[in-house]
This record gives sequence, structure tokens and C-alpha cells, in this order.
Amino acid sequence: MGERNFTVKPNERGQTLAAVLKSRLAIPWSAARKIIEQGRVRLSNAICKDVARRVQAGQHIQVAEKDNRPTRPKPGRSRTDEPLPNIPVRYSDDHIVVVEKPPGLTTMRHAEEAEEFGERGRRFLPKTLADLLPRVLMDRKPVLAVHRIDRDTTGLVVFARTKEAERSLGKQFRAHSIERKYLALVRGRPAEGRIESKLVHDRGDGRRGSSTTGEGQRAVTLVRVVQELGPLTLVECALETGRTHQVRIHLGEAAAPLCGEKVYDRPLHGKPAPDPSDAKRVLLHAAYLGLDHPITGQRLQWFSPLPDDMAEVVERFRK
Repeated sequence: MGERNFTVKPNERGQTLAAVLKSRLAIPWSAARKIIEQGRVRLSNAICKDVARRVQAGQHIQVAEKDNRPTRPKPGRSRTDEPLPNIPVRYSDDHIVVVEKPPGLTTMRHAEEAEEFGERGRRFLPKTLADLLPRVLMDRKPVLAVHRIDRDTTGLVVFARTKEAERSLGKQFRAHSIERKYLALVRGRPAEGRIESKLVHDRGDGRRGSSTTGEGQRAVTLVRVVQELGPLTLVECALETGRTHQVRIHLGEAAAPLCGEKVYDRPLHGKPAPDPSDAKRVLLHAAYLGLDHPITGQRLQWFSPLPDDMAEVVERFRK
């Protein structure tokens, strides 16, 4: 098979992979999605099947031409017949629902992404956790996202089921009264304590990071060592703020990048840190969530144990 090769331009920075392919190859949304999901696209030398992955200027994209050998057609399946991933519901009432998000699933659709793809294009995007929850709950009424965790992060997420609950939870997040703690497996051993910085979209190499000029969004993470595991450490991270990739950035800049991390695993213009874990994803888990019920005011809290893949790494390095 042949290949199409091109480099992401500065004016394409922040666009989705599907949007760049649609523009560069002059193809419809459905064709761009199909090419990506077939595993025919490499982003920076790694196969990427995420239609909504945001690209950075300078990244190299390779598109393999279609293999035209005949294949047996697959029987059709409607979207509502697609199997649901395992999404445990930890709490549900008429106002809120708390679930455990599996890895590889986006929490919600970004507003700019929905606008970029349009009504027709959105039909070809992978389903998000928010999209799937009505089926999980057997209720057609959509849930309302009030926060998000990264695509490969697992653990506790709360959604509102009414506008009143959405407003209440939004106020709690803005007041930082909602408690969130993550468990992370990292390379090395970070110093315990408070990490505070201002985060910017580009630290100088296309990656998010902490500003050296005082500009950016304030981000605060409290780090506590839970268990030392030879070359790795299990740490707890409590959030005072909830910025995009905050824990990943702060731990990476503390010379303790997460296991499985391939973005924030190196200093500015430096080489990636060795990763003995062989992790297939970023090993970050939303393990604790505490909030006031938006109607009753009762303080509610949930704990989530380590998922199997993180528990396996802990056990392997404990020996």
C-alpha cells in the first residue's frame, strides 16, 4: 500500500485529526472517520484511531492507502444495538448520577468540537460517556456534564440530570468545595506537598505546561506518596483546581511522569523518561469524589478502588 504524508501547519493546531484529514484529503466527514477507525492513520509515528484527537503544529501525519483486496461484507448493525462498555453506576436519583468511567472513553463532547463537526458530522464521532448514559440508565433524557476527566483516565464522574442540579454542581466546582482525589502510578518519586503554577497552552514545544512569565490559569495539586514500588511510586493527588491535564503536567514537571504518559514525559525540548511499567495507557484513576447533594444539601462521598491494570502494575513491582 502507498502512503500520503504531511505535517500539521501552525494554523491547523488544535483541530481534530478528522478535521485535518477532511481538509487535506478533500473528503467527507464519514470518509475521514472511516480512515482513522480502520487504523490507517499514524500521528507522530503511532497509529491513532481517535477521530477527535487534537493535533499540534509540526506533528507528522501518515495516511495509508486502502487495501483493495476483496473482503467479506459484515452484517449491518444499528447504533442502538452496539454493545455498551462496562459503566458501573455508583449512585443515581432524579437529580444526579455518579458513574465509573472506563478507559478509552471521552467524558463529553467539547462545545467547539460539536460546532466544528456540525450536526451531520457529529453522527460520525465516537460516542462519549454522556452519550451512552441514557442507555445505561434506561432513560432517554440526556445527562448534563459538569466536569470531565481525560479519555484514558478511569474513575468517578458526576453528571446532573436537571438544570437545577447542573447550576448547583457548577457553583460547587467554581467554589472548589467538591473534593476530588486521584491515584497515579508514576516513574520515580515526586516530592510530597503543594504544586502551584500557571498553566498555558504551549510551553514552547507545542505541549501544555507551566508558564515562566506568570501568565496562564492557576493550577494547584496536592501530592502525597501512598506506596514506593522500586522505580515507580503510587501517589495520591488532591485537586484544588481542575485544569486540563493538570495532574499529568504537574507530575511530569516534578520529574515523575505518569506510567504510560507519552506527552508530559519529558522536559522542554528533552527526551522522554524511561518507562519500565509497559503501561498501555496513562495510569491515572479518579478514586475519590465528595460533594453536597444539589437538592438536599447532604454531603455525599464515593471511593473507587484501583482498576485491574493499575492493580496489576502495583502487584508486579511490589514483589
